[in-house]
Amino acid sequence: MGTWGTGPFDNDTAADFADALDDAEPGAREPLVRGVLVRTIDATGYLWEADEAVAAAALVAVQCPGGVALGTPCGPEASMPPFSADLRALADEALARIADDEDADGPASNWVDPADEKQWRATLARLRAVLYPPPSLALFEVHPQGN
Repeated sequence: MGTWGTGPFDNDTAADFADALDDAEPGAREPLVRGVLVRTIDATGYLWEADEAVAAAALVAVQCPGGVALGTPCGPEASMPPFSADLRALADEALARIADDEDADGPASNWVDPADEKQWRATLARLRAVLYPPPSLALFEVHPQGN
């Protein structure tokens, strides 16, 4: 597998996934994204579709508040449909599975050189922060009682 960076589409497998999305009919794009996320969540053992799941999660994150355009020439050229809201949780869960994979032959070792793993993990963390941002500090308002 060829890898040239730490971004969601910066390897051959993720770029091939982008091509598959481009080739798919518009109505088939969300099912492709959903399928790879669900299969990654449900996988036992090696996470065979981790590269595609990171790319899929990035596409979901783009549509979230705070999401930013991918800015990569290797992502899909076709526009994505508005994704169902439940894909946010699936994308976050898939990224959690990938980030937590401690297998020496796991996704991080296949995606990037060991020197770039920290940056790759930061990319996953940024995606997760957009998919499920931390709650604001002001969960409720406190009014002081008058004397």
